[in-house]
Amino acid sequence: MLLHILCPLWASFVIFQQGRSVQCKELKFPSRAVKPPSPSDFLDKLMGRTSGYDARIRPNFKGSPVNVTCNIFINSFGSITETTMDYRLNVFLRQQWNDPRLAYKEYPDDSLDLDPSMLDSIWKPDLFFANEKGANFHEVTTDNKLLRIFQNGNVLYSIRLTLTLSCPMDLKNFPMDSQTCTMQLESFGYTMNDLIFEWLDVGAVQVADDLMLPQFVLKEEKGLGYCTKHYNTGKFTCIEVKFYLERQMGYYLIQMYIPSLLTVILSWVSFWINMDAAPARVGLGITTVLTMTTQSSGSRASLPKVSYVKAIDIWMAVCLLFVFAALLEYAAVNFVSRQHKEFFRMKKKLKEQQQQQRTSVQSGTGESKVKGNNMSGNNAPHGNASQQCSACAREEELAQQGFLLQSIGLALSSQEMDATPIFADLPPGLGFYEIRRRFVDRAKRIDTISRAVFPMSFLMFNVLYWVTYKVLRHEDVQGIL
Repeated sequence: MLLHILCPLWASFVIFQQGRSVQCKELKFPSRAVKPPSPSDFLDKLMGRTSGYDARIRPNFKGSPVNVTCNIFINSFGSITETTMDYRLNVFLRQQWNDPRLAYKEYPDDSLDLDPSMLDSIWKPDLFFANEKGANFHEVTTDNKLLRIFQNGNVLYSIRLTLTLSCPMDLKNFPMDSQTCTMQLESFGYTMNDLIFEWLDVGAVQVADDLMLPQFVLKEEKGLGYCTKHYNTGKFTCIEVKFYLERQMGYYLIQMYIPSLLTVILSWVSFWINMDAAPARVGLGITTVLTMTTQSSGSRASLPKVSYVKAIDIWMAVCLLFVFAALLEYAAVNFVSRQHKEFFRMKKKLKEQQQQQRTSVQSGTGESKVKGNNMSGNNAPHGNASQQCSACAREEELAQQGFLLQSIGLALSSQEMDATPIFADLPPGLGFYEIRRRFVDRAKRIDTISRAVFPMSFLMFNVLYWVTYKVLRHEDVQGIL
């Protein structure tokens, strides 16, 4: 105490002989270091009851809006369902904003990692997913939440979520399609005057290195943008990310395209089977038709009931058309091969009609002759009988030589040729076996032509189909994306 009094006096003492003044140096005394407050006291002072912090009021209340920077890390991406048009993913959602009320200097650490239970004590953005169908938190083994506060008042809030989000799909090119699925993050209660969402400048959307999708390839580029919503209650901030997915058609190639292709080829085997083996050819045709019907139904089982035509529908419909045409081809072959029977049936019918006409003519002639004989007194009965027998013998001889066939041809050309054009090019005077051989040759010619026409037609369809959907439409979709 005495030193404190004497020091100013000694400092004021001046030594004139040396022309300078001597001042008293500051005296140092040992002092005790100030201890930082305990974590509990510090948190109570920062955001507890004694701090005056109100979690119900946003930062910068009545001032500039709060800027919330968002980024997501995708753990898993899958369960893309066409029937319900949605997809499921597991993400880490991270939000960061500045709350000046949480800035501190009393604690030496640059940041504080707090327990998730402290989240109820601070203000948080009211973020929700606009296209969400379902979501759930993770609580095993504890709440998967992170809260970190920095010295300057920045707050980092991270949470793990499993989301089921809506994804409207255009399936016209299915299964060679590319889809764009979006995720929209929106504020529910705060308008843009109070809250604004924005993406992190670097690494806004991160994907796990080992992420694999069963049917799709997730492209590296992501479409980040804004989707501000205008409602009757105001204008609300909204940000979105677009995921570009390209379907891999390996599964559909193995399960649908190749089996249906083999079924169509199998239906062509009937062209090499003898036309007389009706059970074999009919059984093969019906089997292939039923198989294609089953495959077509199976291809539509996992797809929604949309009103437009998909690429897989065109393929299945054309394959079913080809196997059905192969069955109808045998029906045509069998019909043509049996037309000689129809020919001779008509011949017999025409012969009976001519016989009836001759009978009626002969009966009329006989009556006139009877009347003449009655008038002449039966002068030559045996001569008339001999003339009639010779006329009958002459008609039978002409019939054997093909005269009746010529008569049938004339009759068909005038009356029935329009209805049965298959008989038009038959020359008169042919025998039974020759006529049958001609119809059988026609039927065989149908099989021979079908052996070339069906494969060539199906090959042309394949070229047109794959060029359209794998080249032309694929380029159109890539241009849109």
